[in-house]
Amino acid sequence: MRQHIKRTGGFIALFMFSTVAFGQTTGTGRYISLDQAVETAVTQNKKIQTAGFDQQLAEAGYRQTDAVFLPQLGISYSAMRTNNPMNAFGFKLQQQSITEMDFDPAQLNHPADINDVATSIDLKQPLFNADMIFMRQGARVQTELYKYKSLRTKEYIEFETEKAYLQIQLAYEAGKVTKEALETARRVLETTRHLFEQGLINKADLLQAQVHVSGMESQQLQSQNAIQNASDYLSFLMGEPSGIIYTVDPIPGTAETFGAVTNVPASRADFMAMQKAMEATGKMIKANKMSYLPRLNAFGSYQLHDKQLTGFGSDSYMAGIQLSWNIFEGNSRRFKLKSQQIQYDKLETQLASQKEQGQVELNKAKRDLQEARFTMQQQKTAVEQAGEALRMLQNRYEQGLETTTDVLAAQTRLTQQKNGLAQSLFAIRLNAAYLKFLTRISE
Repeated sequence: MRQHIKRTGGFIALFMFSTVAFGQTTGTGRYISLDQAVETAVTQNKKIQTAGFDQQLAEAGYRQTDAVFLPQLGISYSAMRTNNPMNAFGFKLQQQSITEMDFDPAQLNHPADINDVATSIDLKQPLFNADMIFMRQGARVQTELYKYKSLRTKEYIEFETEKAYLQIQLAYEAGKVTKEALETARRVLETTRHLFEQGLINKADLLQAQVHVSGMESQQLQSQNAIQNASDYLSFLMGEPSGIIYTVDPIPGTAETFGAVTNVPASRADFMAMQKAMEATGKMIKANKMSYLPRLNAFGSYQLHDKQLTGFGSDSYMAGIQLSWNIFEGNSRRFKLKSQQIQYDKLETQLASQKEQGQVELNKAKRDLQEARFTMQQQKTAVEQAGEALRMLQNRYEQGLETTTDVLAAQTRLTQQKNGLAQSLFAIRLNAAYLKFLTRISE
C-alpha cells in the first residue's frame, strides 16, 4: 500500500508508450462504472473473503473458551478380564459380590478369572480459574482484532479497485490521443508524398514520415495487450474471470477536491487492529500472572459394574471439590511472562512507527495532489500552445516553408502534452483516492 505510487509508475509508462486501438481488441466487452466495480470487488474479492474466514476462525476460537464456565461430561464403557489377585478382588468389590469365601487365602492368592464390565459417567465443573478467565477475555479481543483487519482489507481492495479503474481510464485516454496523432501523421505523410512527387523535398523526408506512421501503427497494435492487462487486473480484484475488456467512463476533466485533513486518524482500522493486538497481549500477561493463584474445580463420577456385557448390576458414585495450586514450574511461567511483556512492547513500538509512517504518507500524498493540480493547469496551456504550433507548422509545411522534421517534432510534442494532461488528471484522481484511504475512519 505504501508504494502504490511507485507501483503505478509502471502502468503509467506502459500506457504512455502503448495506446488503445479502438475496435481492434478481442474478447468479451462490458461497460462498468466505478461504483459497480467497487461493489463487485467488495462482494467477490478473494482477499476480503479470506479476511472474513480469519475473523470467523477467531470467533470460533473465542467460543472454545466457554469451557471456562461450562461443565464437561463424558461416558465410557469398558470390559476387562483378569486373574490378578489385587484386581480380581477389586472387581468383586466394585460389583458388590464379596462373600466370606473370597477371604480364603487360597482364593485371594490364586483367584479364578473374573470379568468386569464398567460403565462410567464423569462430570467436571470449573468453579474458579482466574487465568482462564483472562485468556477468555484475550480471545474476545482477538475477534475484534480480526474484525478491524477484515475492515482494513476491504478498504484496501476498494482503493485498489478504484486505482485499477483509473488505469483503464488512462489507457483509453492515451489510446484516444494516439489515434488522433496517427490520423495527423497520415495526413502529414500524404502531404509529404505530394511534395516529394513535386520535387520540393527529398526522399529522406518521405522515408522519415513513413517511419513515423509505422511507429504510431505499431504502438496502436500494442495497445490491445495494455487494455487487456488492465482489464484482467480489474477482473482479478472483482473475482471475475479474465478475458473481459471493460469500457469505462472517461476521466473527468476537473480536479477532485479533498478536505483539509492534517493528521491520520487514530481510529483507522489498521491502527485499531494493532491496538487490539496490544490489548489481547495485555490480557495474556494478566492470565499468566493469575496462573500463580490456586484453581478450584468440582468433579463427580457415577459408575456401574457387572460380570455380563449387558449387565448393570451394581452402582456407585463419587463427588468432590479439588483445590490445586502449582507453586513452582521451573521458571517457565516467569520467562513466559517476560516474553509476553517484550511482545507487548514490540507491538507498542510497531503501532507508533505505523502511525508515523502513515503521517509521512499523508503529507506526501497531499503534496503530490497539489503538484498534480498545478501540472494539470500547465498541461492544459501546453496542449493549447502545442496544438496551435502544429497547426501553423502544417500550414507552412503545405506551402513548402517548413521541414518534415519540424512538423513531426511538433506532432510528437502535442501527443506528449496530451498524454501529460491525461496523466496529471489520473494522478489527481489517484492521489485523492489514496488520501481517502489513508484517512478512513473505522466504523
